[in-house]
Amino acid sequence: MAQSRKKSDRDAAPPLPEPLRVAVADSHTHLDMQDGSPEDGLLRAASVGVTTVVQVGCDLEGSRWAADLAAQHAGVHATVSLHPNEAPRIVLGDPDGWSGRKRAPGGPKALDDALAEIDALAALPQVRAVGETGLDYFRTGPEGVEVQQESFRRHIALAKKHGKALVIHDRDAHDDVLRILREEGAPERTVFHCYSGDAEMAKICAEAGYYLSFAGPVTFPANQHLREALAVAPLDRVLVETDAPFLTPAPYRGRPNAPYLIPITLRAMAAVRGLDEDAMAAAVAANTARAFDY
Repeated sequence: MAQSRKKSDRDAAPPLPEPLRVAVADSHTHLDMQDGSPEDGLLRAASVGVTTVVQVGCDLEGSRWAADLAAQHAGVHATVSLHPNEAPRIVLGDPDGWSGRKRAPGGPKALDDALAEIDALAALPQVRAVGETGLDYFRTGPEGVEVQQESFRRHIALAKKHGKALVIHDRDAHDDVLRILREEGAPERTVFHCYSGDAEMAKICAEAGYYLSFAGPVTFPANQHLREALAVAPLDRVLVETDAPFLTPAPYRGRPNAPYLIPITLRAMAAVRGLDEDAMAAAVAANTARAFDY
């Protein structure tokens, strides 16, 4: 019985936090991967002052879904992309069935076809960004690096073509991400989703005018480097996100995440910056609207 109760506690959704007084946006979430209907998730978020969400597409199916949801809800803005881990699966195949979906190798033409659809979706008015794109050397081995980098460069071009923001996924690839952004020329509005670098990298991003979006990991005790990065980032370039259902903030780490938990991360961020939560919320709200041009 004790084991069942422990499992139930771990899987249970965290309670609603105290509402924010100043409304903010969740700059990066995956409502399609969360329990319950997206409408329920949006209502819970709004009840605590999270009145806007950016729904992120990571493959063709998810990008179509994001664009459709944003067309139906004024408080939802979409992004569309092939995730850095998705591009190698399209080209090289996925015999192990990552995410439960096996895929045969499609070759370069399959990537061309998929990016053509991302191009068409990016033209829609409710789509505010291209991404999450970038590099992920944690889940994709050396054989996928070239495909990832090619896909990243082409997403950068699409963001510039459509005048949309670029949302970056950067895992274990800081140097290459920054290098490719320099080589290709970053779009005017570039967002590092779930920022994972240190303070020195934050300064480099600040000089380039990039936005840094902080998620639950900034609340984890071991991640002092993220709090140091937040402390030196220009306040007008800081965003907050959940990346839900992943990266639930402390003290609920390991339990399901959702946009309604943004107040926990935002309050932790305000403490790092030495600001009251209203000032932090006002800054983040203005930054997110500017970054995604809504």
